[in-house]
Formats: sequence, C-alpha cells, structure tokens
Amino acid sequence: MNLRQIVQEVRLEVRAGGSALETEVQGGYASDIISDVLANARQGTLWITHQRHPNIVAAAVLREVAAIVLANGREPEEEALRKAREENVTLLVSSLPAYELAGRLFGLGLPGVKK
Repeated sequence: MNLRQIVQEVRLEVRAGGSALETEVQGGYASDIISDVLANARQGTLWITHQRHPNIVAAAVLREVAAIVLANGREPEEEALRKAREENVTLLVSSLPAYELAGRLFGLGLPGVKK
C-alpha cells in the first residue's frame, strides 16, 4: 500500500513531502521516544508520534521511514516543517488519537515492526 492510499483511507493531511505519496509503506511504528525510533523503526515504515520538533525529521531521515504522522491533530513546529521540506520527508497530520490511528492502519493491512 502506498502513502497516497493511506492518506485517502485514513483522511490524513499532508504538511510536507506531498511529491512522495507513491512511496510504498512496509508497516507501522508508534513511539514518542527518538532513541526508540532510531533503534527500532525500519525503512519504509509509517511512524506515528506526538512529537512536533525538528528532531523527528532527522530521525526519519536516518531510519528512512516512509512518513511521519502526527497524531491528535498536532501540528509540526515551523522549524520541523521547514526541515521536512528541505529533506523531502513526508509529514502528515491526523486528527485521530494515536491508538485509533494505529488500529486503523493495522486494519488496512499494515503490520507493526517486528524485531
């Protein structure tokens, strides 16, 4: 499943990286701890977080995630948005709570990251 399909199915809003919506998504990962994401997220995963600061973009680049999704209607800080655009990182926003968002993505067939 690609990002465009996920954006449509779950009604996500694109804040940055809209040109990369054909990217295939391999699974999902949810965490608000950057070190946890760096240790466990995998290339091509959709990362759900509440964090809004620029460090999420740096972590996304390092782990080569498919996209970052901010849950609960959180909006990225301006610096995070700028960095996402510079690095071509897809940054999405959902009005859903993280728990419900993860459930919907799992229901679409996206598996969680396995160790």
